[in-house]
Amino acid sequence: MESSPAVQGGGSLLVAWQLKDKHVLIVGGGDVASGRIESVLSADAHVTVICPSAGLHPLTKQFIRSPYRVTYHDRAFAGAEDLPGVDMVLSAIDDVAQSRVICGLCRDLKIPVNVADIPDSCDFYFGSQIRDGPLQIMISTNGQSPKHANIIKRKIENALPQHAGNAIEKVGKLRSLLKEQAPGVGGDVSKRRMRWMVDLCNTWDMEELAQLDDQAMKKLLDEGWQKGMIPSPGRQRKTPIFVPTVNAAMPTVLTFVAGMACASMLLLSRSR
Repeated sequence: MESSPAVQGGGSLLVAWQLKDKHVLIVGGGDVASGRIESVLSADAHVTVICPSAGLHPLTKQFIRSPYRVTYHDRAFAGAEDLPGVDMVLSAIDDVAQSRVICGLCRDLKIPVNVADIPDSCDFYFGSQIRDGPLQIMISTNGQSPKHANIIKRKIENALPQHAGNAIEKVGKLRSLLKEQAPGVGGDVSKRRMRWMVDLCNTWDMEELAQLDDQAMKKLLDEGWQKGMIPSPGRQRKTPIFVPTVNAAMPTVLTFVAGMACASMLLLSRSR
């Protein structure tokens, strides 16, 4: 009898929720609410803030006065009449009973809701986030230990290579240019296109990719993609040296061999 694949339950589905031009209602205006505002504005959402002015955090006031798409109502939450046309609700108030009322209304209307500090009233969690241009990383403890999420976030930030966000942005642009040269979804062309991009990312490091400009991208496609090769990054802009596309393990092997060679030379020099 064939065994079933192992699945670890109890987690959350981590997705990149697209909020562009969606309407997000934030109830509250304090410290937590200011962080929520920043998060959804970063996703290009329309934001409505409902909170008496006496409870506004300085950063929340700045967002309200800013040119961003923030609508402000100086009052308390009025109930279901505040929910038509809303795509998401974030509650960040100290009143637990009122927060649960807001959650109930949202769930009745099938509106995704997050209530700060009340995990069972959340359809989703925010977690700790790392942002570097198009690169976004989320660390979630599923509401159990936000502090540890923050500690892990700092460790990941320190481990990320420099230029990662810029390199990813340049690779995204290169992919778009490649799709213009070799259009199509599925089939051999799509597979070849994906293989070439994978080999490029495995051969070039982040700093080299981050330095790509429009001229270098054109040259890379003309002299690399068209010939089914990956140009050597060190000399690509002057005299291209072409290497066959390689699998993902090859750069690691080459690095190991180079390291062993350098170590051998050092040992020989010391022995003399």
